[in-house]
Amino acid sequence: MTTLNDFLYASFEKKCDVVTMSSQFVTGRKLGDCKVYLYHTGNFFIEVYYSVVYKKVLMINAFNDALGLEPYLEAISLADLKL
Repeated sequence: MTTLNDFLYASFEKKCDVVTMSSQFVTGRKLGDCKVYLYHTGNFFIEVYYSVVYKKVLMINAFNDALGLEPYLEAISLADLKL
């Protein structure tokens, strides 16, 4: 699975496989009682919404635009790139 469209129409189990085997963790953030983890596949970003209360994944979202990254801007630093 290499495209965002393929991922969006995949089963929950297949999405979990892509997250664990074919993506790289970028950062995380807190959203209410959930933790949201951001991953990158090389072609698009994946968000995994995890409930700390219920100890399970509630939702998996994927996107490939800059707008989806806005909630993570405070957690991401470009300082290490030495630009």
